[in-house]
Amino acid sequence: MSTDTLRTTADDGAGRSARPGPPASRADGRVADRVRAGRVALHLALIVGSFAMAVPFIWMVLSSLKSHTEITSYPPTLLPTEWRWRNYLDALDYAPFGTYFRNSLLISIGHTVINLALATMAGYALARIPFRGRTVLLVAVLAMMMIPTYTKIVPQYLIAKTMPFFGGNDHLGRGGSGWLDSWWALIVPGALTPLAIFLFRQFYLSLPRELEEAARIDGLGEFAIFARVMTPLMKPAIATVSLITFENSWNNFLWPLIVTTRQDLRVIQVGLAAFQQSERTLWEFLMAGTALATLPMIILFLFTQRYFVQGFATAGIK
Repeated sequence: MSTDTLRTTADDGAGRSARPGPPASRADGRVADRVRAGRVALHLALIVGSFAMAVPFIWMVLSSLKSHTEITSYPPTLLPTEWRWRNYLDALDYAPFGTYFRNSLLISIGHTVINLALATMAGYALARIPFRGRTVLLVAVLAMMMIPTYTKIVPQYLIAKTMPFFGGNDHLGRGGSGWLDSWWALIVPGALTPLAIFLFRQFYLSLPRELEEAARIDGLGEFAIFARVMTPLMKPAIATVSLITFENSWNNFLWPLIVTTRQDLRVIQVGLAAFQQSERTLWEFLMAGTALATLPMIILFLFTQRYFVQGFATAGIK
């Protein structure tokens, strides 16, 4: 066989080996189509789920712009025939909602600040400071997280009512009303939550110990390490706990209802009950007031959503 013939044969073999075969191309195409179909199905499911979550809120806003006759008529209509924006002003004039908003805002901010201040210190102690009984305290925190909220209402009410030296009570907690009908009953119970302590403990555990050791070498004490080194790295956890605490406090209905009777201490969720009368329910005002009550939570979430999502997706720094 000649040299030219060998060269030609070798070139053909190299070309055939370098050229991708049809079976591999078809397999890659099927995988790509399968991945593309999965993404389309996922996005469709997310769109449907998002729409289902938004339907009640959309219906509430549209109902707040209808007249009472139109809301109670059958069959119901989706869009109002007349857009009654004055329903929001009439709802605010119907009851002292300015006072209700102020009270809810003060209580929610108070709960958030107290919870952040105490839960960060408790979480840091459970995560970074070795002491006897730390495991027992952690188990107690986890146990408190498992207790349903409504099972604690009666004991908390009795403690608030029999608080010594408040509301005319003597040193044994008798003879007066204690914390009832006061800011103490609205702010102190529920200000510190076991969920916040547990979340902060988990985040503090994820921080590298080298930071703590370097701070001690620089001469910092335990509280300075907590306040100046560790806690500034906890922005996702702080945003997460702040949003959860504010939301729970803002939407709290049962506890403020049973511990207050004065109008100047009512909160927004209790004030909305003014539209539900024995004769009829003022649905247009109730929907308008509920839409206004959800507005602070929407604004707060828009400002903290990045840290909120990061707080649940990660733990500490990487």
